[in-house]
Amino acid sequence: MNLTNLLSSKKEAVLKRWFDDVLSLYPVQTSNFLKTQKDPFANPIGQTIFHGIEGLFNEIVSSETESKDISAFLENVIKISAIQDFTASKAMGFIFSLKKAVREALNEEINEGSLYPELLILDDRIDKIALLSFDIYMKSREKLYEIKANEVKNMTFNLLRRAKIVTEAEGQ
Repeated sequence: MNLTNLLSSKKEAVLKRWFDDVLSLYPVQTSNFLKTQKDPFANPIGQTIFHGIEGLFNEIVSSETESKDISAFLENVIKISAIQDFTASKAMGFIFSLKKAVREALNEEINEGSLYPELLILDDRIDKIALLSFDIYMKSREKLYEIKANEVKNMTFNLLRRAKIVTEAEGQ
């Protein structure tokens, strides 16, 4: 059996391990809530993360080349990390934890089979996705800083206008 078929057959186990690794970044109480609350309205973050990593897993396993879907799934997960002020290494570490989840779920098959060449290819794909995730993280952080800067600028202008130091026409 090849790696793609094995990963497809062990998808649930890999996703559970990967999801648990991703949520280990959060405090215990938050992590427990994100794992156990299945209602997407009560737990949009947990649902977004799970659907993002599930989509990434499907794309990594099924396609030979990078697709636009990979970027969309990455964005969904990484934007959450960017908003929560995670460091870049913490925000993107979840990509690398897929390698660990795969090896844990397929430990027996890896030890008895000849999956090593396919694992190297998978590792290379994951590494490339990690580089892509860094770009997405940086764009998300830049957008956040831009929004914050504009908010401060607008607040300052409004304060000056209320103090009658500037007029509406000067602000334009």
